Order: sequence, then C-alpha cells, then structure tokens
Amino acid sequence: MKELSLEQREDLLKVLQARFEKNMNRHSGLEWANVEAKLEANPEKMWSLNEMESTGGEPDVVGHDKRTDEYIFYDCSPESPNGRRSICYDLEALESRKKHKPENNAIDMAADMGIELLTEEQYRELQTLGNFDTKTSSWVQTPLNIRKLGGAIFCDRRYDTVFVYHNGADSYYAARGFRGSLRV
Repeated sequence: MKELSLEQREDLLKVLQARFEKNMNRHSGLEWANVEAKLEANPEKMWSLNEMESTGGEPDVVGHDKRTDEYIFYDCSPESPNGRRSICYDLEALESRKKHKPENNAIDMAADMGIELLTEEQYRELQTLGNFDTKTSSWVQTPLNIRKLGGAIFCDRRYDTVFVYHNGADSYYAARGFRGSLRV
C-alpha cells in the first residue's frame, strides 16, 4: 500500500485545510473536522491526494455523498494541472503514435495516482464553483463509442461558457492535461 510519512500527512492536511477554509463556496455546510477524520482513516487516499497536489491539481472537497458517507475531491487548480499536461488520452493512443510520442497518457496517470478522470458531467459541475481552464483544457472520460472510433473528448471554459470538444485520442498539447476526482 502506498502511504505518506507522518510529516507528509501533516503537511498535506495543513494545505488541504487552508484550501478548504479559503473556498467554503465549494462545500458549504461541510465541516473540516469530519473531512480530516475521514482522511486520517484512509491513508491510501491521502497518498492519492498528495499525488494530486504534487502534480498541481490543488484538490479540494466539492461535495459529500450522504449515501456512502464519502467526501468528493476534485482538482480545483485554476488551469489544468501543470504536472499532467502534454499527454494523450490512453495507452492505446500512446502506442499508436509512430513519432513524437508524449511521455504518458491521462488514463494510466490517473490510475497510477489512484484517481479517476472527471466525467463531462463532473467537469460541468466543477465549473459552477468557479472559472477553470480559461487558458488550458482537460481530457474527460470518453464514451466507449467515441473512443472505439479513435476519438476522445476534452473540455475547457471560454467566453464564460463550458465547451466540450473532440480530438484524436493520440493528440497531445502543452496546454491540455486532465482533472481528477477522488472519493474518501
């Protein structure tokens, strides 16, 4: 199991608490003490949150699922996380490139981090909490029928509107990364 040291956990909790308190509009009605207790009981989730943080995602609580009693974290960095850009959509796309292959792909990076790419619905939900990806874009989970035809979808915010676009899954750009979600 991937775990952080005590010092790393304490440092991460301080960062997450400060972000939580600074952005109450993202999670009104929720108490930090309850989130912290849940995090401390799930060290593997803390490791994933640290991965989100270390790659520039600025994870924050965006909701609480009362049915499962899980807190929901999304990457809330203003732009697509800097440490997760210039990547294609998935391994199949990466392997299909003959020249100028990117170093990684969104699906495998997310899996390695223990998180999931946002869905289009989650991405739109995130955009109700602020203005994200006004200069960058983010891969989102792509429906199988689109992926089977070689495509993948990504989203951004321009002109105060959330746009959903398509591209070849093997494409990659310096300003395109991915945003993740984690349930704790």
